[in-house]
Amino acid sequence: MRIHHLNCGADCPLGGALFDGKSIGPLGHIVCHCLLIETDAHGLVLVDTGYGLRDVAHPHARPDPRITLPWRLMLNIRLREAETAVRQVEALGYAAADVRHIVVTHLDFDHAGGLEDFPNAVVHVMAREYDDATGPHAGIVARNRWRHRQLDGVGDWRRYGARGEPWFGFEAVRDLDGLPPEILLVPLPGHTWGHAGVAVRRDDGRWLLHAGDAYFYRGEIRGARRRCTPGLRAYQRLMEVDATSRLTNQERLRALSVAQRGAIDVTCTHDPVELERLQTGRPL
Repeated sequence: MRIHHLNCGADCPLGGALFDGKSIGPLGHIVCHCLLIETDAHGLVLVDTGYGLRDVAHPHARPDPRITLPWRLMLNIRLREAETAVRQVEALGYAAADVRHIVVTHLDFDHAGGLEDFPNAVVHVMAREYDDATGPHAGIVARNRWRHRQLDGVGDWRRYGARGEPWFGFEAVRDLDGLPPEILLVPLPGHTWGHAGVAVRRDDGRWLLHAGDAYFYRGEIRGARRRCTPGLRAYQRLMEVDATSRLTNQERLRALSVAQRGAIDVTCTHDPVELERLQTGRPL
């Protein structure tokens, strides 16, 4: 399987390096790291979609905006058609119909905006995430993070329970419908209750774990101690549903990334340095 690392959206929050740890200037640079996986017998598989074409064209259409204005202003979201997953798939010489499966870490607006751009795809998600995202929303964060307009065009959902088989000390949901056994869902609750990572076994035998929003900053793993910028630390606290679960799973990921450094690469959605290293073939 060949894995492409795509940036399917950009947030440029005011604060610069206080968010991304590297920008020189007032604005930070936060990416939406998605995976495009070429399989031999199962077509193309996306892991998350970032922002979609309808987000770019009509982000605030009433009465139910796809992206709420307070969150767009807070993150300073830059919506560009060329960065949508469907346009990047086409730039690689494929069509939207070639994407047969989408595996989502969770259904926040910056991860699920492009689902409707792939109407033929089966969407795989944890059952708890689907229930929370499509049900009634209580509280300001829930009302802003999950957007019904991004989800109501999906025709084929596949939902999974959180119990699974062991995978490097984690439980993993194997045998996703229609997908090869090299692609797994790894429940990582805390950011949302149905949040999960997606593990992909590459042809060389190494695993890639896309940990979604289980962490936001490269300094939070691959080291003995957690380091995170003030801006991303505050945003994680704002968006978490349970601090204990989130920090416990983050600690487990940090231990995994150290103990299994020769076998597993761990990456997240929003760190631009991790994305650049993977795109250029450098070690994390």
